[in-house]
Amino acid sequence: MTDQQAELEAALERVFAAAREHLAAVQAADGRTDDNDVWRAYVALNNSSYEYDELLLDAYGEVTPWDVEAIDPDEADRAFEIGPLEAGEEEDDPYGYVVSVRQRRDYRVPSVSALLRAAAAARASAPAEEDEAAEPVESVGEAVLELLQSGDGSLGSLDVPQLEPLDGVVTVAEVTTPLDLEAFAEGDGAGPFHLGADDRVVGRLDEHPFSHLDDDFDDEDLDEDLTAEMDDSPAGGGIRDQAGTAAPQREPSR
Repeated sequence: MTDQQAELEAALERVFAAAREHLAAVQAADGRTDDNDVWRAYVALNNSSYEYDELLLDAYGEVTPWDVEAIDPDEADRAFEIGPLEAGEEEDDPYGYVVSVRQRRDYRVPSVSALLRAAAAARASAPAEEDEAAEPVESVGEAVLELLQSGDGSLGSLDVPQLEPLDGVVTVAEVTTPLDLEAFAEGDGAGPFHLGADDRVVGRLDEHPFSHLDDDFDDEDLDEDLTAEMDDSPAGGGIRDQAGTAAPQREPSR
């Protein structure tokens, strides 16, 4: 075996090793994005593939399917703001807080009986044990919970004609301790939302229903405008949601 062939064999082994290290890093990251180890393993695999491709071209005039260019690891780290760690040094994340997003939205109930019927229909359509009859929905709160459960907890499941959206608010806070549901009684609806002494509110978004209509508009003008916009809609289905109101507007407040 010539020196050139030996060098080519060694380069191929480096490709195999880099591919295994890249796979191990990806598996360890378990779907986590922007993982430093995955990025460094990627650069090593890229560069070893490039080196093997160049040696193969020099030795036999052949190329691999890998259309790659060499990556300077130091330049890449700087571009992605990844700094090399010294021996024994651990990464120090300056943002060691948990971000807590809290939302409140109020609704008016135009018809209690209509809301109960909607919730009963949602409960009846949910999978149930064989021969098990659905229990009746008996209160407004129970009806709203049923609609939330049918929508996997999403507030979008409350966008129904039986609920009229009022003002709402979303807050974003940095907290030192993540939520521990076991620390609160099952019926405690206020405790999980209290901020600690070291927690910090970053900002607030105020939500308002889209009801800011020009006072000079009369009902006839409004009907004509809505009809025109609905006719111009690509889907032809109108611009309003099921409740007859547009989605709430959000405005940041700091």
